[in-house]
Amino acid sequence: MFAALGISALVGYLLGSVNFAVLVAKKHGIDILKEGSGNPGATNVKRVLGKGPGNLVFALDVLKGFVGAGMPTLVGYVIISQNIPLDVPGSIFILGVLGSVFSLGVACFVGTLLGHCFSCFLKFKGGKGVASTIGGLLLLLPVPILIGATLWGIVFLLSRTVSLASLVLGLSLPVSCWVLPLFTKLTFSPAEFWFAAAIAAFNVWTHRSNIGRLLTGTENRFVKKA
Repeated sequence: MFAALGISALVGYLLGSVNFAVLVAKKHGIDILKEGSGNPGATNVKRVLGKGPGNLVFALDVLKGFVGAGMPTLVGYVIISQNIPLDVPGSIFILGVLGSVFSLGVACFVGTLLGHCFSCFLKFKGGKGVASTIGGLLLLLPVPILIGATLWGIVFLLSRTVSLASLVLGLSLPVSCWVLPLFTKLTFSPAEFWFAAAIAAFNVWTHRSNIGRLLTGTENRFVKKA
């Protein structure tokens, strides 16, 4: 079990370390690490290069998180559907924990998120991980992340501040896991609740510099052009 979790996290980390903001900006002749805020994420690309490249990076980061969270399930399905023998390296680990797909998905997704934020290809620098979080949680916690994404949109439209909207999204995840069972038939295990809480805490930590600027009123905002 621990070997499978470790392999999943490692594969996820390598996937997450591929930074699309850097790659897309480079195609436009820009070193995104030296432009704008210097953050290799979709928001900074959008600020520096415009909506097209920024939205492309956002979509790719969402896809990266989605693939990271879903990879263990896909590998397990391939092993079963193709009748791959158990002596093939890696297959025994996956099949041994198919009863705990959520745990494997979490391990691979967490690895992807860490790779995105601390890429081994960028001297352990990276983005804030919001887009990748959305992609991964569409599989792992679909209802809470859809609520969070809706809140993100509302807060952004009202404040024009991406970091504030992202903080609200992250903090809403454990709240949704706690409140939804009180008013709906949805249920969340303790593992899912604490996973959501950990994601929220990590989101706050990665936005710590933004929080400081929000408190001083110096945070960057997307202001509509006349």
